[in-house]
Amino acid sequence: MIDPPPLPRRFGEMSMVVAVGTLGWLAGASVLLLAYLIAGRPLDIWFTTCVAGAVLGGIGYGIFRWQRAAARRGARGAQQGLD
Repeated sequence: MIDPPPLPRRFGEMSMVVAVGTLGWLAGASVLLLAYLIAGRPLDIWFTTCVAGAVLGGIGYGIFRWQRAAARRGARGAQQGLD
């Protein structure tokens, strides 16, 4: 069986993937908040989900950066392969 070619660097870089995903959730929350302020649309589960996605994405991005810094510094408990 032939191995598939590796992903291009831009698609395999996790920090960019997490940042784009978090910004997507933040954009969704912003649009729903704007709809609430302008049109009176109630802030329902969609808004809550977008806010939770943005918050969890931000936390995940922070943990990823922390682990990557530890791996670059050579800490024993750090994850491997986080170039």
